[in-house]
Amino acid sequence: MTSRDVDADFLALPLQECQDAALTRARELGAEHADVRVVRLQNSSINVRDARLDGNVTSVDSGLSVRVLVDGCWGFAATGEISAEAAARTALRAVTMAKVSAPLVTRRVVLAPEPVHVGTWVSAYDVDPFNVPEAERIALLSQRSAQLLAHDAVSHSDARVLAVKEQTFFADSAGTRTTQQRVRIEAEYTAVAIDASTGAFETMTTTAPPAGRGWEYLTGAGKTVGGAKAWDWDAEFEALPDLLSEKLHAPSVDAGRYNLVIDPTNLWLTIHESIGHATELDRALGYEANYAGTSFATPDKLGSLRYGTPLMNVVGDRTVTHGLSTVGWDDEGVGAQEWDIVKDGVLVGYQLDRSMAAEFSLPRSNGCAYADSATHTAIQRMPNVSLKADPQGPSLDDLIGSVDDGIYIVGDKSWSIDMQRFNFQFTGQQFHRIKGGKLVGQVKDVAYQATTTDFWGSMKVVGGPSTYLLGGAFNCGKGQPGQVAPVSHGCPAALFENVNVLNSVKEAGR
Repeated sequence: MTSRDVDADFLALPLQECQDAALTRARELGAEHADVRVVRLQNSSINVRDARLDGNVTSVDSGLSVRVLVDGCWGFAATGEISAEAAARTALRAVTMAKVSAPLVTRRVVLAPEPVHVGTWVSAYDVDPFNVPEAERIALLSQRSAQLLAHDAVSHSDARVLAVKEQTFFADSAGTRTTQQRVRIEAEYTAVAIDASTGAFETMTTTAPPAGRGWEYLTGAGKTVGGAKAWDWDAEFEALPDLLSEKLHAPSVDAGRYNLVIDPTNLWLTIHESIGHATELDRALGYEANYAGTSFATPDKLGSLRYGTPLMNVVGDRTVTHGLSTVGWDDEGVGAQEWDIVKDGVLVGYQLDRSMAAEFSLPRSNGCAYADSATHTAIQRMPNVSLKADPQGPSLDDLIGSVDDGIYIVGDKSWSIDMQRFNFQFTGQQFHRIKGGKLVGQVKDVAYQATTTDFWGSMKVVGGPSTYLLGGAFNCGKGQPGQVAPVSHGCPAALFENVNVLNSVKEAGR
């Protein structure tokens, strides 16, 4: 919880009136469960190209939705109008939908119990980006784009900032009443280097992760802001052009097997694809199949599947400060929690919503329901899924120093994984050769390839808390109609032994 207040203009909406009208009408029409959400999403996207404004879009999306259970069947309806009259009409449409669908379903929905919650929650940020003057936001991007462009090695530079403020009021027929406000921000700066003699080019993007923070995240220059250390943008801008120039002239990697030290700026995405999506219970049960497949980590393997080395401990978490998936309550009114997904290398848990928790004979959901707008119904979505650091683990320098011959991988880029979340390959931004425990220069065109269990089984050293970073993305996709969700993945740097490395250029040209 924080002491910050939800914006007064959101609280001024007729939230109580919508709640009363929707829930009363749903009960009158025979719903055994009903919930209502009022959502307002503010989005800002600013793009700068070579220090000049290239795009600036601000939008507000608001609406109301009602979800009901009638005879064990879901009904859902939504509207862009926020009023008591609209809420009652929407409840009627939701109940009608459930009654039309009920004869067609083969399995009745049961919801796992959840205590009643009443309260307000606001995410941890200091400066609301929507309160920063537009000219000031554009000026910061332009200045930093120009800073990159001024370097001799940089031919072009792009800058992008995305900011979101998400406000949600939720009420259900059991008595839960919650109001939440979340702010998140993402900034990316990309430099392009072109070899004039050959026409070859390379790009490199800053590795700062998106965060559940405010504008202070972009201006902190490594200082402690709001009790947490901000990203050191100054240090990254100073280093990036020279790293890019080195990458442009670096040799192409020789394919083979290498020991890899993987930085959390890269490893977070491997966690997302090979663990995060694989342990969504609807995917593991085969219910989520059309959008990027199902999962090899099926429920019959719970408690027995050796996901990786015993050093591997992965948690689902909706409570971590500044996490993109951090909330007070999910979109079914379930309180935020942390729980084990992989313990000592063994699969022990899944991500659940209330209906799947009941189907799986569990006493409670772990709070993984989310809808990306009022017009979409809540589905099971990923929490912050994170690999724990070793409390006594080494620093990054010590981790690199332990490797005689290998590659240190920094930053995420492209990826590919099969429909079972099992066979994959990932690339990155920077690939530094390690010789005798020292970084000796970059190579390029690196892609590491493995199966999920082989890869996590090759993790021989897990870095200590000093190497830990909370990475993530704004745009995790799932569902039909498609929805996007923000999610963070924390992890330390880690050493993986004898991993297959492909030359991505030669592989693509086969």
